[in-house]
Amino acid sequence: MPDTMLLLQMLLLLIVIGGFAGVLAGLLGVGGGIVLVPAFFYAFQTLGYDGPQLMQICLATSLATIIVTSVRSVLSHNKKGAVDWPVLRTWAPGIAIGAVLGVLVAASLRSTTLQGVFGGLGVIIGAYLGLGRAHWRLGPEMPRGLIRATLSPIVGFLSVLMGIGGGSFGVPLMSLYGVPIHRAVATAAGFGVTIAVPSVIGFLFLEIAPANRPPLTIGAVNLVAFGIVITMTMITAPWGVKLAHAMDPKPLKRIFAVFLTLVALNMLRKALGW
Repeated sequence: MPDTMLLLQMLLLLIVIGGFAGVLAGLLGVGGGIVLVPAFFYAFQTLGYDGPQLMQICLATSLATIIVTSVRSVLSHNKKGAVDWPVLRTWAPGIAIGAVLGVLVAASLRSTTLQGVFGGLGVIIGAYLGLGRAHWRLGPEMPRGLIRATLSPIVGFLSVLMGIGGGSFGVPLMSLYGVPIHRAVATAAGFGVTIAVPSVIGFLFLEIAPANRPPLTIGAVNLVAFGIVITMTMITAPWGVKLAHAMDPKPLKRIFAVFLTLVALNMLRKALGW
């Protein structure tokens, strides 16, 4: 049986993490995974779980929460007619293939390598959040043919290596191809489902030594973290939405970009052993 005090420590840490992620998601429209993965990493590491597959547990558990939050988001946006179903249907197969490849690669990498990947990509996302401009364009409409066949697996692959849904890569990509931001956010939630479902199924079969995994972990998915974070996110996300309507979120997004960049740089530092 897991130690009761250890479970209580996990409970308190995860309540704080889930609450924070929910507020940010509601306030800034930022996907939870970009916050959850580093938060899970530091929480589990603090509790004494610092094995060679710690990042796999963080990625898998984050992606498990994204299944629930993305499905909920898609259904909500669909009621308002905001989901671009033609884009979602045509991009989903490639994204799913990339997600499966991402699981296969992530399963073979050490935790430190995945930290480096998260850190490097996190810096790029932070830079885009902080410096990106709404008028930037790569084209007048979403690409098709060979470009779509190339970009869609990349979105799925990189998202799994970071443990995130469709927002961090999907929204900027669609925005750069002229998709209105509300439709980009809604459709990217569908990307999240396509990324998370096949990847979590794969991670459930990943073998991790019992001594290196937190209590109540199946494969690489920690059920304690999953349940608490989902509950807290549903409670606190509406608070973030209310805050977003009460203040200008643009300067807050810049502040979050700096925060994310610092977290990503710290991940890179740890990966390099500094």
